Amino acid sequence: MTIREFKMPDVGEGLTEAEILKWYVQPGDTVTDGQVVCEVETAKAAVELPIPFDGVVHALLFEEGTTVDVGQVIISVQTEDGAAAEAPVQEAAPAVAAAVPAPVATEPEEPAAAARQPVLVGYGVSTASTKRRPRKAAVGAPAQNGTAPAAPAAPAAPVLPAVPAQPTGERPLAKPPVRKLAKDLGIDLSSVVPTGDGGVVTREDVHAAAAAAIAPQAAPAEVPVAAPAAAQAVQAAEVPASARETRIPVKGVRKVSAQAMVGSAFTAPHVTEFITLDVTRTMKLIQELKDDPDLAGLRVNPLLLIAKAVLVAIRRNPDVNASWDEAAQEIVLKHYVNLGIAAATPRGLIVPNIKDAHTKTLGELSTALSELVATARDGKTSPADMQNGTLTITNVGVFGVDTGTPILNPGESAILAIGAIKLQPWVHKGKVKPRQVTTLALSFDHRLIDGELGSRFLADIAAVLEHPRRLITWA
Repeated sequence: MTIREFKMPDVGEGLTEAEILKWYVQPGDTVTDGQVVCEVETAKAAVELPIPFDGVVHALLFEEGTTVDVGQVIISVQTEDGAAAEAPVQEAAPAVAAAVPAPVATEPEEPAAAARQPVLVGYGVSTASTKRRPRKAAVGAPAQNGTAPAAPAAPAAPVLPAVPAQPTGERPLAKPPVRKLAKDLGIDLSSVVPTGDGGVVTREDVHAAAAAAIAPQAAPAEVPVAAPAAAQAVQAAEVPASARETRIPVKGVRKVSAQAMVGSAFTAPHVTEFITLDVTRTMKLIQELKDDPDLAGLRVNPLLLIAKAVLVAIRRNPDVNASWDEAAQEIVLKHYVNLGIAAATPRGLIVPNIKDAHTKTLGELSTALSELVATARDGKTSPADMQNGTLTITNVGVFGVDTGTPILNPGESAILAIGAIKLQPWVHKGKVKPRQVTTLALSFDHRLIDGELGSRFLADIAAVLEHPRRLITWA
């Protein structure tokens, strides 16, 4: 028998340490190649670590809550002597799964949304590089040494490519986090058609199979939101009744989010403009679309049409979709839109985004929003899902407030805050009538967007929402 050591792997992005959040195994437990043994939190995200060999747990070298440097041994495993020839321990792959028990805030207030909980805009994290070590000759799950790939939004009606199915009797090729995702979604990997290199099943393949088998996930407003990190930490600690102060360590995603907020606020010159508008016609259209058999099974809500209005306005004002390259002193115009949707989680504020949102039909955008919510609710929002956003939407209306002045997600050009939609007296056709009214606030980087461009962009969004037929005439 041989004692093998599993070290805290380098999860990329220049990170040098991670905190052990939870052990999934104990001494004496049997583990297999690719099995997740613990969850750790880096400054970027929560990460599940699969072990790269078979054996019996000999010892856990650190307790939960301990911060460990990269390269330190965290667990030892007793293996058969023949297992020593396997790949080095350092090649173990952290399956990135940012823990997001709380869903995203994706729709402004509706009269019936009594269960909706408030969330605010957050800041995304960088994705680590993806690299996979060669698969062993024996049939089994390949161990990885990179993060899980991003989970692109599944199309409304997924079309499976013409790739040969997995050979009968052979274990399908898939990374450990993909296997876990399939298990959580109830998907048999042997029935999934792989699209990855070498016949590997990807997260996208699993999501496509799930979308084809089940209806879209529940609406964001129907999912409870966990308390913010600080509040949860206070609740978890036993605070004496006589205590006058409680100190909460700032670390992990929350620490990076705070740094990003400060960096954004004091680096990008923010300008915020506001517009109050009548969205009665949009609210009526939402109800009509809900009754449309062509959209049966899809989630139709205010955010869906607001997101579509933003995409139409970007098409009319393409210069707003840009970023500032400080090193090169260049403005980088983006010919794609990765639309961010703000979310609050117990570990901090994040902004997962819908990749290439500009290419999606209304139905595809609805599916993408539903999947974004389901992924967040299941705690599987990866750093890649929050990388390379171009513009963000955040809903402050869930608090019942009219508007806010949001801070830019770093690297993006603008962020749109949606206020509460309320019945208010409004002059309509020369008479004061009760109408559905909301206020939009647009914060933008004045290095990229001047007052004229920002005003036109915000006015176009409002114009579409006031007269939603422009979704067609301006498209």
